[in-house]
Amino acid sequence: MSTSSTLGRAASGRRVLRSLLPGPGPAVLLALAVAAATALPLAAPQFTRRFVDDAAGGAGVHRLTLVALGYLGLAVAGQAARMVTAWLASRVAWDGTNRLRERLAEHTLGLDMAFHGRHTPGEMIERVDGDVVAVADFVVAFLLDVVAGVLLLCGVIVVVFTIDPGIGAVLLAYCVLIGFGMIRAQRLAVPSATRARAAGAALSGYLEERLAGAEDLRANGAGEHAVRRFHQVSAALWRADLRRDAVGSAILAGTSVAFATGTALMLALSGTLSLGTAVLLFQYTLMVRTPFERLIDQLRHYQTALAGLGRIGDLLAERRTLPVSSMVKDLPATGPLRLELDTVDFAYDDGPVLKGVTLSLAPGETLGLVGRTGSGKTTIARLVARLYDPTAGVVRVGGLDLREVDAASVRRRIGVVTQDVQLFAASVRDNLTLFRPFADDDRLRAILTEVGLTAWDLDAQLGKVSAGEAQLLAFARAFLTDPGLVVLDEASSRLDPATERRIDRSLTRLLSGRTGVLIAHRLASLSRVDQIAVVSDGKIIEYGRRQDLLADPASRFARMLSGVRR
Repeated sequence: MSTSSTLGRAASGRRVLRSLLPGPGPAVLLALAVAAATALPLAAPQFTRRFVDDAAGGAGVHRLTLVALGYLGLAVAGQAARMVTAWLASRVAWDGTNRLRERLAEHTLGLDMAFHGRHTPGEMIERVDGDVVAVADFVVAFLLDVVAGVLLLCGVIVVVFTIDPGIGAVLLAYCVLIGFGMIRAQRLAVPSATRARAAGAALSGYLEERLAGAEDLRANGAGEHAVRRFHQVSAALWRADLRRDAVGSAILAGTSVAFATGTALMLALSGTLSLGTAVLLFQYTLMVRTPFERLIDQLRHYQTALAGLGRIGDLLAERRTLPVSSMVKDLPATGPLRLELDTVDFAYDDGPVLKGVTLSLAPGETLGLVGRTGSGKTTIARLVARLYDPTAGVVRVGGLDLREVDAASVRRRIGVVTQDVQLFAASVRDNLTLFRPFADDDRLRAILTEVGLTAWDLDAQLGKVSAGEAQLLAFARAFLTDPGLVVLDEASSRLDPATERRIDRSLTRLLSGRTGVLIAHRLASLSRVDQIAVVSDGKIIEYGRRQDLLADPASRFARMLSGVRR
């Protein structure tokens, strides 16, 4: 691993911990509750010793009753203090992890398409939410079972030292050995938990993808393959969980044997002391065992949380691959924008996609991209929207290299309408504005009317919509931002004639007075473009004015249209 990567992960780890830190007020309250939950149980065995010694000495019922009531009061108060500690710890943990979840979501949404292309939505949900839940559980368990447990352990050792220094020394050595063994066990357990978390994320991602494509899987008879693959991914998770549970069970069994040995040793050493003192030491020995047993019982949370913290740190260490120029510029604020692609090359991780693409559009002109599926049309659109940067060549918009343009300016002045329109379980208003504040309701209604969605109520929940209505909503979103350049990946689904006419009218309005790049799937759309570029295998094999290409019977575009008409 490189030094820069290691430093990045360390810095991310520090940011994770800072997100979890509570404010001074909750921290003080929690500290007081932990102190009470530690001190009260330490005092209870003193009442037990007094009760046993007094009973052996023939004390009266009244005295024994008072001692017993004192013990009962301490026990109840100790449990109450633990409950308050648990409530405060949960509140502190969830406040911190909510801040961490917000940071993760913001960071992830800011990463490039190259990152999101490598990770499924299901995996990202697991990393942003599932890992954070594991961390929240860990923080609560840490405060209750580690911090309070260590304080209780130290208190027990101090008290036993005051009773018998020799026994106290033996108890201290015993605790050190047990602690050393637990640290070693934890190191063995974390890798298995990490693998289990990764396998769970892989299963979530697989399920999300297959459920989203359930209709296509059924229609094309791929259900058997999907189920078989599901069994394979589930089996990987089962094996990882089995390994993690086996390691945890082995640690728990070894710890139980070690505690039984320690209890027997303490009883043997207390043979010369009074009966009450022997009972006292026995209770303190059990108190030593309790923090360790709780820690072992919560080891799965610790394993999962440590694995989750590592994955959270890795996610926060991810950086944008699109460079940010030190001298950022803004695109022209109004009017259509000139578009130029100058000998552009591009490659994904699995190989080159575009080679030497050169295009030029004057402000207000429209380009139609045509070609077979996989030819590179969508990649050209992504470069124009600066979802990626070219590996060679330059993409200029408004005369500026897009790599030198402020990202916010790109999003304001370049509108993108995709085939797959994202709809949200929210109001029509939120689906139109994409949750951005927009005070002018009259403007929103006018836009809906302009695209033919007059009957839609801004405050109504968006229900089930047709493919055509979803496309019209996407047009409305583009109208709202009023871009100077529109990149449109036209919907390829078949529409009824009435809806198709509405889409054609809206498309004409959207492209009017704007520069447009249209990935066309319908002949009707090509009739309104100024230029045509035929894309094949990542290259522009034909490029020119639409009318010129139509007039040339030898042109690929003319033959393409002729073949479709026949």
